[in-house]
Parts: sequence; C-alpha cells; structure tokens
Amino acid sequence: MCRPSGGCAVNRLDTLQMHYPETRFGGFSDVDGTMIFYQRIRALLRPSDVVLDIGCGRGAGTDDPVPARCRIRRLRGECSRVIGIDVDPQARDNPLVDEFRAVDCTRWPVSDESIDLCLADWVLEHVAEPAPFFSEVHRVLRPGGWFCARTSNRWGYVAWADKLIPNRARRRVLRFASKNRTDQDIFPVLHRCNTASSLRRLLFSAGFDCVVYGYEAEPSYLGFSRHLYALGVIWQRYSPRCLRNAIFAFGRKR
Repeated sequence: MCRPSGGCAVNRLDTLQMHYPETRFGGFSDVDGTMIFYQRIRALLRPSDVVLDIGCGRGAGTDDPVPARCRIRRLRGECSRVIGIDVDPQARDNPLVDEFRAVDCTRWPVSDESIDLCLADWVLEHVAEPAPFFSEVHRVLRPGGWFCARTSNRWGYVAWADKLIPNRARRRVLRFASKNRTDQDIFPVLHRCNTASSLRRLLFSAGFDCVVYGYEAEPSYLGFSRHLYALGVIWQRYSPRCLRNAIFAFGRKR
C-alpha cells in the first residue's frame, strides 16, 4: 500500500482506518456525521409522512462509495412521498425524490401545512435571507412537524479556511480536499445564520421548539495530509462544541 514518503500520494482510506479502525467494518466511523444525522431523521419518520427536501440538489449522496451511507440517505420508499425543491434545474433528475419543484421566488411551490418533515442538508450556509427561509419552513409544516438541518459552523476551521481562499481558487481547492465533489456541488457560501445561537434564535422566532448543537465528524477535508489529518482527529475528539465544524439543528413546529 502506498505511503506518504517522497512523491508518493497519501492513501486516504488507509489514513481513515488508522485513526478510526471501525471503518474496516462497513466503511464508516462511529462519528460519521451523515450516519448520525440521518439516523435521527429516520427515528422521526413515519411511513405516512411527506418529506420536503429543501435544496435537494442533483442527488450527490448517490455518488457515495460507502453503501451504508447511500442507503441511510435514501428516504424515498421509507415514507409516503419525498418532494425536492431547489433553485438549480439540474435537481430535476435527483433519484432520491419522488417529485421535483423548481424554486424561483421567496415563496416555495408547496401548500400550507402539507409537509411532515423538512430536511435541509448542507443548505443553510447558502441561504441569503434566513428569516424568510424559516418562515417558509413554518408555513409548509403541519403542526407538530419536524425540521432537520445539518450545516457548517462559521466559527469552525473549515469555514475560516474557506474565507481565506480566493474565489478564483475555491473550486480547485474544494475538489482537491473532497475527492467526491464536483463543480456541480459547489455553491457560494454566505454563513448568514451559521452559529448555534443564531439558529436557535431564528427557529424560536419562527415558532419552533428546537435543539441546536455543534458536531465534529472525522476530518475528511484533511485527508490529503497524514499530519494535518492527525491534528484534525485531535480536534474532533477534544474541540468545544461552539467551534466544531458542523451544526445539527432539530426543531418541532409549535
């Protein structure tokens, strides 16, 4: 197996398994953010529910090389219907949704109180106007409906690094750091509601009871360097919640 000496490239799978040996059994670590996030969503989901996937994209999760992560993200077939909305017309071909509706204005093409669970996975960091966004979430959810979001933390080191990268180089750097990412998956990052306190305040003001907290998965962005990855593992294990790279938010409409 190739080792990082001289001109030899780092083997990312080998680095992952060195620090998270449980990945040899199923391909994912015990701190895998996707597995943890979608496990909680599935715990809330009922067979009769209608799910709204906000910013559904083209279905990038289907490119995941780990079969278990592909399966847990596939809510289609586990509930009554999955509706996807997005400003990107390419999302029309997303295989994870039953129905796609294009968004071209602030008001979403979704009826009032017609949704049981709203999902926003890596979406909030791109939202230009947070207050209208959460107002729409509240409008489309039935009373007692769920809102589940995973987003980046503006105080995490990944967000700080992103701010320091010139726009002209951003796509190239992100493709290098995340091998499964393509240009189609890269959008402008605004971080206008991306702290735990901001999300709590916005959700409460919009009419939700909520739990919002920082989460740190394995440092996949640092997989290109064994030394940086080792530092990232230390950060993953000991960092304070307010500085972790991801934020999980779960709310219920009052």
